[in-house]
Amino acid sequence: MAKIKPSKGAPYARILGVGGYRPTRVVPNEVILEKIDSSDEWIRSRSGIETRHWASPEETVAAMSVEASGKAIADAGIEAAQIGAVVVSTVSHFSQTPAIATEIADRLGTNKAAAFDISAGCAGFGYGLTLAKGMVVEGSAEYVLVIGVERLSDLTDLEDRATAFLFGDGAGAVVVGPAKEPAIGPTVWGSEGDKSQTIKQTVSWDRFRSGDVSGLPVDTDGNIKFPAITQEGQAVFRWAVFEMAKVAQQALDAAGITADDLDVFIPHQANVRIIDSMVKTLKLPEHVTVARDIRTTGNTSAASIPLAMERLLATGEAKSGDTALVIGFGAGLVYAATVVTLP
Repeated sequence: MAKIKPSKGAPYARILGVGGYRPTRVVPNEVILEKIDSSDEWIRSRSGIETRHWASPEETVAAMSVEASGKAIADAGIEAAQIGAVVVSTVSHFSQTPAIATEIADRLGTNKAAAFDISAGCAGFGYGLTLAKGMVVEGSAEYVLVIGVERLSDLTDLEDRATAFLFGDGAGAVVVGPAKEPAIGPTVWGSEGDKSQTIKQTVSWDRFRSGDVSGLPVDTDGNIKFPAITQEGQAVFRWAVFEMAKVAQQALDAAGITADDLDVFIPHQANVRIIDSMVKTLKLPEHVTVARDIRTTGNTSAASIPLAMERLLATGEAKSGDTALVIGFGAGLVYAATVVTLP
């Protein structure tokens, strides 16, 4: 029997650089209130959101990704041609095929890097980070670009009082590369498909194409509304508050550290009340910096963690070498948590 030569990569992997892009248009709650019966106070108290960014037609999924990735590559101190793989997490790239990652890889000037998309909702960045770590350690790529990018304004029903205020657009990216010591901990991840209907697309693409309006939301002309994201808010809130704190603790345990060892906590930016509840349940010390980027960015799904990471580092609230707990959770329902050393 022929023996297969074992692969050989780096002993460990780490995040080497981070970059972010937020669309130029800033949308305050007042704009959202034009189509729903609510108030600025209600939106802030329920979600913590004050403003969000919405993309222009020119700020496409690819364009935002290229901007964020260029910053991450520069921050990592490498050239685009050194990128061996590009992993893009998104649910708002509307072309079923080809993967948007291939266009991004080409526009960045990579040397025919492997490129693919993943769909893991708000946990997508954590999924991508785990895949990147594996590629670097396994040896299939020396440097991997992980992008979380969304144009959720395209999937928002502005007449849905429960979700109209939640979503924003943007892109965040990191470069993962070789390290001499552990800098990305074990990932605690999984899914609870029995709860998949709690966050979903209102209308499937094939049903939308069929024109069958029976039982579906329609506009004043009787046409099916364009598919949007909907959720069972209370069910999602309870799941996130009670279950995701457990997952976060498991990630700390897997990394061999305690809450006292943390410098930074970067949860998915879904809701300030969820974030505050997790901080309380995890008993995070006061010295731990907590990302609350949702206030001015909204929920950007797969982009929320790298965008929050980039802002904390840019403002000096976090610094290179800090130990951070990151956790993403959302549609699926899926989740992923790990401990990382910040670039």
